[in-house]
Amino acid sequence: QVQLVESGGGVVQVGGSLRLSCAASGSFVSINGMGWYRQTPGKERELVALITTGGNSNYADSVKGRFTISRENAKNTMYLQMNSLKPEDTAVYYCNAQIYYTYYEHYREVWGQGTLVTVSA
Repeated sequence: QVQLVESGGGVVQVGGSLRLSCAASGSFVSINGMGWYRQTPGKERELVALITTGGNSNYADSVKGRFTISRENAKNTMYLQMNSLKPEDTAVYYCNAQIYYTYYEHYREVWGQGTLVTVSA
């Protein structure tokens, strides 16, 4: 079993910053793409940012210029630096990873348990 464990969520004031982490543990051979998603009650989960193994990234328009996604492949860890936070960034943030369990299978999508980010006005 592979687990993704998020950390770093919490309560922050408008304009503040938070850094989320997502660490993968368990038995696997490699990780392909990784990403951060977020969800608020009554809404569908939405993409925040994606990052490839090589470090290429894409962002939702709503977070461009404020959020930065990064990863440390040697540590199987991904980060999301969130600056200039707004009330509309309040959500549960989930990490996602494409995990190769063996060399012979296609990757599987794995999700973390989520971490709550609350931006207070």
